[in-house]
Amino acid sequence: MALITYRDALNQALRDEMHRDDRVFLMGEEVGEYNGAYKVSKGLLEEFGEMRVVDTPITELGFAGVGVGAAMVGLRPVVEFMTWNFALLALDQIVNAAAKMLYMSGGQFPMPLVFRGPNGAALQLSAQHSQSWESWLAHIPGLKVVAPGTPYDAKGLLKAAIRDDNPVIVLEGEMLYNTKGEVPDEDYVIPLGKAELKREGDHCSIITSGKMVLVAMQVADQMAKDGIRIDVVDLRTIRPMDVDAITASVRKTNRAVVLEEGWEVCGIGAQVVDYIQRDCFDHLDAPVLRVHQADVPMPYAKAIEKAAKPDVAKTIAAVKKVMYIES
Repeated sequence: MALITYRDALNQALRDEMHRDDRVFLMGEEVGEYNGAYKVSKGLLEEFGEMRVVDTPITELGFAGVGVGAAMVGLRPVVEFMTWNFALLALDQIVNAAAKMLYMSGGQFPMPLVFRGPNGAALQLSAQHSQSWESWLAHIPGLKVVAPGTPYDAKGLLKAAIRDDNPVIVLEGEMLYNTKGEVPDEDYVIPLGKAELKREGDHCSIITSGKMVLVAMQVADQMAKDGIRIDVVDLRTIRPMDVDAITASVRKTNRAVVLEEGWEVCGIGAQVVDYIQRDCFDHLDAPVLRVHQADVPMPYAKAIEKAAKPDVAKTIAAVKKVMYIES
């Protein structure tokens, strides 16, 4: 095991898969000469050349469409968006072409295509650059959506996404690139659609994904000091969702808090709560609570931005509420 950053784990995944299959190539704005806006593609241009690491113009709709066409003729493109906020300009290709091509062609056109890039809020990037895209994209049949929260998961999920014959959305945490974790040197993949129990407990379940996994683990560590044991379920894949992992945890703890980075209305958390009430209703000892971003465009001012984000304190308060513990 090597201790490496989330960024380097993604870089290793890309390098491994480009060596493994010469049909895999990377394209996007500044992925080549500049080594990527977040340096995820560092060194790949020198190693694989400009036919497999392609710098594109600033035209998300255009190069997303090139990716769709390349997948249709048998290549395995990885399309990087400098930020998923810019991918709004490419939604027609993602939703109307990539997600539907296999179905509308009667199975004639597989779509081995990855769209990846940073997702969610960073620090003071304001409303247009701080959006979480999970619920937007997971709503679409034909897309798979993953949100790795650790370097280990980032490498394993990206490798699985590149090998998949369907379009896969990889939502990388914008604030996770410098975080470190243990990652095996040997080849491994994490199956899409398989959650992981990151912490084990029996008092309350926290179901989460992506950047919020680190928040949930901090909550579990803090509450353990008071003898409160938390189950932390990292969904890892948002679509398809591992419902069995969710229900197994909640049936054990009888209480649940759903922690997500995005907005409340029509968010991923609403879908998780639906699964819980449908399959675990008779096991619940308290209503399921959700912790999420405030229902406003992300503020720019540092103090207000902090107040709008889900965090450790808000999650602890939710756990205490479902456990009927007075703060």
